[in-house]
Amino acid sequence: MDKRDEVFWKKLLATFRIEAREHITKLASGLINLERSSDKASQAEITETVFREAHSLKGAARAVNLAEIEEVCQVLESIFAALKREELPLSAPLFDLFQKAVDALTELLDVSDKERQPPEQKSVRELIRKLELTARGRPPLPQKSASGQDVPGVREQPADACPVVPPEKTETVRIAAAKMDAILLNAEELLSVRLFVEQRVTELHEVNELITGWKERWDKVLPEARSLQREPGISPGSGVGYKTNLGIRKVSEFLAWNEELVGIVSGKLAVVARATEQESRFLGSIVDSLLRDIKKALLLPFATLLEVFPKLVRDLSHAQGKDVVLNVRGGDLELDRRILEELKDPLIHIVRNCIDHGLENKEQRRRVGKPERGALTIEVVQKEGGKVEITVTDDGRGIAAEEVKEAAVKAGLLTVERAKLLGDNDALKLIFLSGVSTSPIITDLSGRGLGLAIVRETVEKLGGAITVETIPHKGTSFRATLPVTLATFRGVIVRVGEGFFVLPTIYVERVLRVSREEIKTIENREAIELEGRAVSLVRLGDILGIASGRPEDAAQKAPVVVLEMADTRIAFLLDEVLNEQEILMKDLGRQLVRVRNIAGATVLGTGQAVPVLHVPDLLKSAGRAPAAVIAMLPLRLEEKKKSLLVVEDSITARTLLKNILEAAGYIVQTAVDGLAAFNLLRAGAFDLTVSDVDMPRMNGFELTAKIRADKGLQDMPVVLVTALDSRADRERGIDVGANAYIVKSSFDQSNLLEVIGRLL
Repeated sequence: MDKRDEVFWKKLLATFRIEAREHITKLASGLINLERSSDKASQAEITETVFREAHSLKGAARAVNLAEIEEVCQVLESIFAALKREELPLSAPLFDLFQKAVDALTELLDVSDKERQPPEQKSVRELIRKLELTARGRPPLPQKSASGQDVPGVREQPADACPVVPPEKTETVRIAAAKMDAILLNAEELLSVRLFVEQRVTELHEVNELITGWKERWDKVLPEARSLQREPGISPGSGVGYKTNLGIRKVSEFLAWNEELVGIVSGKLAVVARATEQESRFLGSIVDSLLRDIKKALLLPFATLLEVFPKLVRDLSHAQGKDVVLNVRGGDLELDRRILEELKDPLIHIVRNCIDHGLENKEQRRRVGKPERGALTIEVVQKEGGKVEITVTDDGRGIAAEEVKEAAVKAGLLTVERAKLLGDNDALKLIFLSGVSTSPIITDLSGRGLGLAIVRETVEKLGGAITVETIPHKGTSFRATLPVTLATFRGVIVRVGEGFFVLPTIYVERVLRVSREEIKTIENREAIELEGRAVSLVRLGDILGIASGRPEDAAQKAPVVVLEMADTRIAFLLDEVLNEQEILMKDLGRQLVRVRNIAGATVLGTGQAVPVLHVPDLLKSAGRAPAAVIAMLPLRLEEKKKSLLVVEDSITARTLLKNILEAAGYIVQTAVDGLAAFNLLRAGAFDLTVSDVDMPRMNGFELTAKIRADKGLQDMPVVLVTALDSRADRERGIDVGANAYIVKSSFDQSNLLEVIGRLL
């Protein structure tokens, strides 16, 4: 293949991947809707839709010679055809097989330009064989649950369930996202031009005001100037008097010429000012319209973000033996594509958290009188001020504030004394801190205490805020407020000392002026009263390390800006509030990726570059943000090396684990089975045990149970590293008291070291 053919082939494959991902997403959504549906007519319609998607994907794969994708689609077509002829019954095992086929298509698409390993090829061939058997009338058998019962068949969809349906097609032109971003960036640069022109208009008006002031003063002295011109003449021979009179006449003539000249300049300046003002309005209209249209082009329905979530919810809930239905509301509301891309991972974290921590299994829900099927709802609504509110709600067990406090204390982020003083609302804020998790065991799904910390950081980076509300035994709601679009925004320009700064309007609740008498002292902190409530008052100059230009004993009222984010509300005292305008924020560059209290910079119409303040940082610096409720422990002295016990019957695995842990700085001893390990534990002093499960004489479950039953060992952390990955095995690991359960198939040394570091 020559170079031109190779370039063409790469472009063709790139185009195919874009098309294929759309087909696979619609195929997955269609299968989820088919599984939920109980109406025959609806089932027939959905079957026809997924049949067409599989057929289209097959044709596209054939065009680029991807035989395995084509083969999977071919056999899927055969199954869908049998369903249309009602020759094959719908069943839970069949839908599980369909989802495996979707996963395989996704994997094949991701590695279509790479060489796959033989085990991967073998698994695809095995899947195709199962699909072929199903197409021939031999559907897959029901899977057994942990209790040995058959998994229930197709679940009916409740009346209030809202399946995720891809938005209807309209005429579109496919443009690379990078090109759209570049167009938006260039259009946004015009905003600076508009601000510069508006500044020139302002300066022209200022010059006109100077000339108007000159005219007013000239009118006052004009009679005297005229009288000088009318003074009787003095003959040339009269000496000094004649020279003085001649000088006065020359000055008078110059003043008359000056008056005429200023009149001409004033007239021309007025014409230029009017023309510039008209051009400024025209340019502003064009720029605003262009930005608005390009931003609309970058808006996508919220439903596009959720296309992968029905399958995600199905897979996660099935893996944990739970029955969960996903409801979506407001999916047609449009948001900036860049916000949707950033929101995907945070929403996945929240959904995982709801399914893993919040929603109970069927038996637990039956015991408390709830329907066996849990409900997970994702809703987005439009708010005023160019904001949207995204809410993820489950009807699970809720969050216990006391458990959150205990987790924070255990993580070393909160003292026991401070925990006792925290109210339930303040305690709930702790779940957004890194390292806080109420999970009883660390697994590949949860328990590390990172997910919700990542969620908060991402939401705040997008200029939003997130809160959590919970009712014990009723459920939990995560509520995120975000702007509809990024990049340009309204900002309030303020001054502190000699420095100018921008505060994003989205966080500004109000601007007011307060006198010295209105500032009170409450619990050794300054505060003001708003609507009958005390609001903490902080000097912005103190936060930024800038001396205020306003005298402390100034008689006039001082300007105050009240900032609000989530349930945090703080008033900031500053020197001057100038105005509000459209702001185009720029990054500070790679050298200043993260500067505390600063989000970026912008250029005013005067050409002056000013910082844009990062409000979440300001609120933390002011001492009222969630992290501020934590009494941090003093720095620890250097500790001695920790001693670990590795229990593994395989000499290869035992040696590997020993080398990994010793390289990380731990002292490691080994044991060949649970019985030998327990004897070592009782004889020596160890800080943590890492154990396999499947071992002779005493397995890992039995060893963990004996450790928990021994008064001298019961508090020791135990990490189980095993190939047993079933839900029943994980639940048994929790029951016997393991602190972490790591599956060898997803094992990597950084994962193990991270878990051990958290437990120690």
